[in-house]
Amino acid sequence: MADTLAANALTLKDIARQAGVSLATVDRVLHNRPGVRPDTVRRVQETIARNSFQPHVAAAELARGRARRFAFVMPSGPNPFMQQIEAYLGEMSAWLSARRLHVEMVATDVFDPSVLAASLEALSGDYDGVAVVALDHPGVRAAINDLVDAGTKIVTLVSDVPSSRRHHYVGIDNIAAGRTAGALVGRLVGGRPGKVAIVAGSRGLRDHAERIFGFNQVMASEFPGLGVLPVLEGRDEDERSEQQLARLFGRHADIVGLYNVGAGTQGVANALGKAGRDKVVFIGHDVTALTRRLLLQGVMDAAISQNPGHEARAAVRVLLALARGEPILREQEKIRIDIVMRDNLP
Repeated sequence: MADTLAANALTLKDIARQAGVSLATVDRVLHNRPGVRPDTVRRVQETIARNSFQPHVAAAELARGRARRFAFVMPSGPNPFMQQIEAYLGEMSAWLSARRLHVEMVATDVFDPSVLAASLEALSGDYDGVAVVALDHPGVRAAINDLVDAGTKIVTLVSDVPSSRRHHYVGIDNIAAGRTAGALVGRLVGGRPGKVAIVAGSRGLRDHAERIFGFNQVMASEFPGLGVLPVLEGRDEDERSEQQLARLFGRHADIVGLYNVGAGTQGVANALGKAGRDKVVFIGHDVTALTRRLLLQGVMDAAISQNPGHEARAAVRVLLALARGEPILREQEKIRIDIVMRDNLP
């Protein structure tokens, strides 16, 4: 079931009530008119700031006659990074309300193209904009294009489908992220010979495919002495990732490096611990409660981080700009990559 994050739009009456003043006083403060005590001005301004209230924006949206509805199509299951994005959307409720926006979460199996395509098709006609963590597959591309043809603004989030007619992509440069992971593994291995394992959610997710591509580029050109093993696909699930990696450890005693492309991180850590592979260089993605703990324990050597709050805000801002026909501030919405290790944990 969709989870609505934004309530009805805030009004000047709401601001007046929260600040404990009259509507006329709020109007005087907004228009810098005399006759209001300084402490009252401060209280009204603090209430406006706390609610991210913009009167001209609220008035313009109110004139439309209805609120805009955006859907975020996200992976089902316990993916900590995706849960962070959802949490940040929840924290935006005041900002969303001021613009008469409703954001609803739609959980689906993004690893199954038929399921994801059906989830997208079911949104037709109901939403002004959709942000989707998308599998790059013909059926999904067709579903995205159908939504675009029907007038829905589409943003791909985290993982892109560039061959579709989506309007914008919000996420990091995943090839650069993979190259960064390759450089970290190669250098931290420190000249030891051996093999490197890769665990991904799915090579059908373009962000995972691009990270693997970038990783392999660096390993082949800069660390030819390290053999990269075939990619394991764990669907970002802990149990599946652990089982596949455990079998791989059983077949290869000389694994010295490991790149976890997506989630399933606890399963990867479990497999490392049970196999006694504490010397394996382990590089993963995103700073979550789990990866923070693994970094502090020395189980994980580095996490390539992207800011989930920035991604949540950027996706909503881009959808709103598209719906209004306004330009997208590309530099503002650019998502950067950070390398986080135990000694620089934020």
